Order: sequence, then C-alpha cells, then structure tokens
Amino acid sequence: MENCTVQGLDNRWALFPQATAERDLLADPLTLSHMHSYQRNIENFIGTVKVPVGLAGPLRVNGTHASGDYYIPLATSEAALVASYSRGANLISLAGGCTAVLLNEGVSRAPAFAFTTLASASEFALWTINNVERLQQIVESTTRHGKFSDLRITIEGNHVYLGIEILPGDASGQNMVTIAAEAACRFILLNCPIKPAYFFVEGNLSGDKKASALSFLSVRGKKVSAEVVLPAPLLARVLKSTPAAIVDYWRMSAMGGVLSGTIGVQGHYANGLAALYIACGQDAACVSESAVGVTRFELTGNGDLYAAVTLPNLIVGSVGGGTGLPSQQACLRLMGLAGPGKARALAEVCAGVALAGELSIIGALSAGDFTRAHQRLARGDRHEPH
Repeated sequence: MENCTVQGLDNRWALFPQATAERDLLADPLTLSHMHSYQRNIENFIGTVKVPVGLAGPLRVNGTHASGDYYIPLATSEAALVASYSRGANLISLAGGCTAVLLNEGVSRAPAFAFTTLASASEFALWTINNVERLQQIVESTTRHGKFSDLRITIEGNHVYLGIEILPGDASGQNMVTIAAEAACRFILLNCPIKPAYFFVEGNLSGDKKASALSFLSVRGKKVSAEVVLPAPLLARVLKSTPAAIVDYWRMSAMGGVLSGTIGVQGHYANGLAALYIACGQDAACVSESAVGVTRFELTGNGDLYAAVTLPNLIVGSVGGGTGLPSQQACLRLMGLAGPGKARALAEVCAGVALAGELSIIGALSAGDFTRAHQRLARGDRHEPH
C-alpha cells in the first residue's frame, strides 16, 4: 500500500503542481515524521489539518470512575467556546465539583431481515430468541474485549430487526459491534430454517450517527448523569446571575425546544463534545447522537441552584479508533485518560463538560451577557456597542 508513504504522498500532491505553499502547511515536517501513525485511520493521505486547542478548567468531577480536577483540551475554531466552558468548569469546581455517575453502557448494531410474510418473520424471530445463547457465543468469539449484553427484536410487517448490543470495554465499540453482528448474521443464515429473502447488517434502527427517539429508551455508548448544587452568592459572583433568573430562562428555553421539535432539552452539548471529541480522537460524527440529552435546573429549598445533565449516548473510548494518533493521545494523556481502563472515566468527564457548558451559556443568556461575550471574543471588540 502507498497510503501513508512518501511515494504515495508525492503521487497525490502531483495533482496540484502549483500548490507548494499548501503542501508545506498540510504535510509539514512534524506530520511527515508521524506519517506511519495515520496508516490505519485515513486513505489517500495528503497531510494533517491543525485545529487550535484550548484548555478549559479545572473541572472537578466526583464520579464513580472519574475523580479529581481535569483540565479539558478543546479543539475548535469558534471564539468564546473555550472561555465559556472554562468559566462553567471553574464554577463547578468552586462549588466542590459535580457528581457524575455512569448509569448504563452498550453499543448496538441492528441487522434487518426481509421475509415474504409476517408469519415467516414471526417464526424467524422466535427461532432467534430460542438460540440467543448460541448467538452470544458467536458474538463474543469475534472480540477479545466485547461482551454480548442484549438482543432486542422489532417486527414491522414481514421485516425483522435484531438489535444486537455489546459492552465494548474501553473502545467506543462501533467497529467491534459491526463485526460481531456480521458474524451473528452469517450464523443465522446458515442455521435458521426460516430463510430471509435478503438481509442487511444494519437496518438503520441502531441510532448510529443520528439523534433519534431511541436515545431515552435505551443506551448507545455510555449513559451518564452529572449534577451540582450552586450557592446563589457563587452564581452572582461568577455568572452575574441568580438561580431564579437561570430557572426562568431554562423553563422558557425548554418550551422553545418542545415547540421546535427538539429531541431532548439542552442548550449546546454539541459545542463542547465536538471540541473534546476532535481533540481526543473520538468519532466526531457521533456528536450527532452524543449531543442528545436533558438539562434540568431547579431552585433548591434554600434558594440555591440545582443543575443536572443526562446524556444517554456518549460514544467514547480510551483505546482504538483515533485515540492512538499522536496529538489525540497527547490530549488524552493531559487528562490522565489514555489507554485501557479509562473509557468510563472519560464518559463521566464528558458529562461534566456538558454541564459546565450549559451553566455558562444559560448563565450568560439569563444575565444578558451572551451577545457582549461574542462581540468581545469573536470580533476583538473591547468596547460596548453604543
């Protein structure tokens, strides 16, 4: 293969004979020195794109798996984003940190089988249920780390969807479950007496790369909740707002989400998750499902603010995929979350980051500072508009 080789690189850049400056930027000496590292992650390699990385924090997380103060690397070209998340993280830390709990985990693939009649589809589904232990063995034979966790069956007319779910260990698990599902399908085709007219390894019922109603019914990746109680004086000092104003804004924005048909109730999970995913070698496209969730703000009995987020679809891993790339692994190491045994902690940190972002943006909106912050940081305008 001539993918990540000097010869392959030269052949591709020969398509752009006048692009010397562009080649120098994309295929700089540091990129070339790490070229072998990209072999399994890219095709038709021509270089790397440099995205600015900022540090937010510290974010104190008191989780079941993540515990301590974390400085969060965020890769973004959006001005004000890192400042906003850093403000929210500091607010949480000043309050003693957020509690974070991993509630559930599992990643699925949904093979789909077509039959001529509903009766055949039902017989097929029954056979599958009766052979679930054998399917478990087949699934687990394809991976050293993944464990079969569930089989969900959906019948729609003469179509059957099998929701094959595994526990992926420290990987995000998408490739793992795809390979496992393919093996399960081959076993079914060879052994089931009810033969489908055709099948596909994914029938678009797994929720992969999209927000869906499934988000709150089960889990895709890791489901995490995080909470914090913020004293009113601390909110006044850091956010220049009050618990009552924040709850008022949250209530109105939640209704706005209902009116617009939003799945979930949240302000901007996608901002922080996308920046964190890119920095840390996660699948950035999975932000489409990871950014689904619920933010809730309430007044406590003594007038403080209770804040919580629940994210049911955090597709993250500390091994595999892009986590082994040089810059991305460096970002994971900065948080102490690189390598085996760290994926669950990474998910809890992601929930803490989402909570920090919600507090900061809703605090700014409730205090009337949202536009001023963007004018100051995005446009470099140090003066208030007249």
